[in-house]
Amino acid sequence: MESYKKLLLANKAWVEDKLNVRPDFFHATAHEQNPEFLWIGCSDSRVPAEDITGAEPGELFVHRNIANMVIHTDLNILSVIQYAVEYLQIRHIIVCGHYNCGGVKNAMTRQDLGLINKWLRHIKDVYRINKRELDTIGDFQQRYDRMVELNVAEQVLHVAETSIVQRAWHKDNRPVIHGWVYDVRTGYLKSIAKMEPGSPMEDVYQYDYGGDSDGSH
Repeated sequence: MESYKKLLLANKAWVEDKLNVRPDFFHATAHEQNPEFLWIGCSDSRVPAEDITGAEPGELFVHRNIANMVIHTDLNILSVIQYAVEYLQIRHIIVCGHYNCGGVKNAMTRQDLGLINKWLRHIKDVYRINKRELDTIGDFQQRYDRMVELNVAEQVLHVAETSIVQRAWHKDNRPVIHGWVYDVRTGYLKSIAKMEPGSPMEDVYQYDYGGDSDGSH
């Protein structure tokens, strides 16, 4: 049997399992979504958001890219964040990286990978910002793990720096931003960063919402 056909058969089995537990499962979720969480994760096939959190369909609004990056010129992720925050009214944004991330590992080298160099450049910037700490870690795996954590923390900050999130903080006192790392070696999630509404950041990144504004990034 061709591999893709196994996916279609697995889908049928999954549907049957859901209906056996709750006959109206798909009817109940078909009309609208009301997730509480926006998940910004890595595209790595070993890190399926719903599986590792035990979430059901409709509970997570998900965006994935290489190395779970939040880049302020990326209209894709900005559109996702805006839709999640302003229209779905989500209350939590989770940026989830993972140990043994290929994007982070390649960004730590001098290898030329073509077009993806442009994306990994942003991860290299995270290394530069934290170079003093990282260069004191002699063991490569430990330095690599720490780089994954620092990258997640930096992307959490990038989420908070958007006017989308700051406007929601001002108006609705939401969302809370979380930085998690998934350990592919154990299956466990680790919390490494958290920013509540109104958390401090560098002044130059803060927008003034004493009066309402309709900035869009």
